[in-house]
Amino acid sequence: MFTNPWERFSGQFPVSRNLVYLNHAGVSPLCRPAAEAMQKLAQDALDFGSLHYDQWLATYAKLRRNTARLIGCEAAEVAIVKNTSEGIATVAAGLPWRAGDKVVAFQEEFPSNYYPWKRLEARGVQVQWLSAFASLDEISTACRGARLLAISHVQYLSGYRVDLTPIGEICRRHGTFFLVDAIQGMGAFEIDVRRDNIQALAADGHKWMMGPEGCGVLYVQQDRQDEIEPVEFGWTNTAHYADYASRDMTLRPDAGRYECGTLNTIGCYGLNAALEFIHEAGVDTIGAAVQARGDQVWNGVRERGMETLGTRTAASGAGIVSFRKPRVDAKLIVRRLKDRGFMAAPRQGWVRVSPHFYQSPREIDDLLLALDESTAAA
Repeated sequence: MFTNPWERFSGQFPVSRNLVYLNHAGVSPLCRPAAEAMQKLAQDALDFGSLHYDQWLATYAKLRRNTARLIGCEAAEVAIVKNTSEGIATVAAGLPWRAGDKVVAFQEEFPSNYYPWKRLEARGVQVQWLSAFASLDEISTACRGARLLAISHVQYLSGYRVDLTPIGEICRRHGTFFLVDAIQGMGAFEIDVRRDNIQALAADGHKWMMGPEGCGVLYVQQDRQDEIEPVEFGWTNTAHYADYASRDMTLRPDAGRYECGTLNTIGCYGLNAALEFIHEAGVDTIGAAVQARGDQVWNGVRERGMETLGTRTAASGAGIVSFRKPRVDAKLIVRRLKDRGFMAAPRQGWVRVSPHFYQSPREIDDLLLALDESTAAA
């Protein structure tokens, strides 16, 4: 009888036979169900071409439903996109901006949730830049008169996890459109778009959802979809896309209006299987284990006198921990860890470590010992 997630699910991650993979915030290894689903589709396409195209369509629908189940929305509010950047850009470029409009954004964001708002400044949109660590009072003040607020659920470098619920309530009070970049949290921590008053959310499958690159999801609240024009327009944006002779450009009545052309079918197979695996494991189970492994790294490196980035509590911690040792180059530490079989990432002068739920406390203990060796030789 398995009592721990790393005992129950470690067999779904063959990567552990080869190395201790601690870069899930970069590109996650595939979980076995995702890899097998894509292998099955590839073999079927090799043997039968598109004979089973109806199964492809069914997989797209299942992916939308599994996404909706994960974040608490309806399948009609989910579009399949290439990546988080496309999802955010769809909203940023599709809203009808006017000079004098106001956006609230955050300085420490990953570029995909920074550049789209920065570009709006050239159109006369005022962007009020806050710190990701801003207080709720600061956020509330900034939201007065703001059309949109965009924030990451989990900050990509510090690992700071914001509480979406009070921010959503602030946006509700001020009539501010709430957009969330969920790529560093979705799959590992609970998200409820209804509870948190989120109007749009974007995420890619290749991090905490343990799926493939190049396949992501965009949620747009049903009653806000008419406000956001598709920025790319192809044959599948329209309501009658299955009728190739039709020239009726009426949009699809759901978030499918943001899907421009043929989808990444093999990616959809992989991401759908990854989401089904997440539902099997349970987000609560995943989140508790991710939090515990992150805490273990945080405490371990601090005990060794290393500097950690940001703050970490039970409410604000996630799967990302960034740290550094004075006078030791982070890239050198990452390279030496790799030589010892540990996959981390250098980020802006920090060593970023991001363990997942299937990894054991023993593996983190081994990482800390490898860090002792990697930094003592510096």
